[in-house]
Amino acid sequence: MTDHPAHRDTPDTAPTDTPAAHHSDDAEARAFRELLRGLRVWDTELPSFDPETAPAEPLPLFRQWLREAAEAGVPEPHTMTLATADAAGDPNLRTLMLHDADERGWHFASHRGSRKGRELDARPRAALGFYWAAVGRQVRVRGPVTAAGPEESAADLHRRSTGALAAALVGRQSEVLGSVGELARASDAAWERARREPEAPVPSWTLYVLHPEEVEFFQGDAQRRHVRVNYRREGGGWVRELLWP
Repeated sequence: MTDHPAHRDTPDTAPTDTPAAHHSDDAEARAFRELLRGLRVWDTELPSFDPETAPAEPLPLFRQWLREAAEAGVPEPHTMTLATADAAGDPNLRTLMLHDADERGWHFASHRGSRKGRELDARPRAALGFYWAAVGRQVRVRGPVTAAGPEESAADLHRRSTGALAAALVGRQSEVLGSVGELARASDAAWERARREPEAPVPSWTLYVLHPEEVEFFQGDAQRRHVRVNYRREGGGWVRELLWP
């Protein structure tokens, strides 16, 4: 490594390859591991779940669990993790909002030109994950994804808030941003237009529907006797099965 005069060591600065620096790194790593080990998991009373009461199909149970998570005070229980893969098979994750869940499937939306939009175009399959810590529950959903048409996509957007429309009008999702000032100017203009034109079109906005092939419900247990109920689509119906935790 070349020593640059402007960055030579002073008495109160140790090179990064000295024993003192290594000791500091080790101490920080130990402190981080201790923090992780000290974090509490489900340090509260959790609801019970009798798998024998699970319905024949997953949708009613999902709606019930999301409602119960909201009633338990879980913030933003409709947020979820979306997993997709690019053309090479490399996975990506992000958090976004559920727009609906009905007989067709689980609904979410984005710009077609965003990273997730491009990945869904290349590989139209995805997985969703919901986690509600206050009740120790999670739900996983996976299956093929289809894009809705322009009219349904526009209707989805215009049912949402002014802020959602303003964000959609900014567009350029996943593109490289020059500065936060550039974003602020684009956002101000988008908010102004969203208030002036509540039906402003955003042609790239696309509603996606994940058609579930598999839905798993996980109820955590403080004694680690977790209950896992898995639904698999088979033929024209569902097979329900218990899984070891």
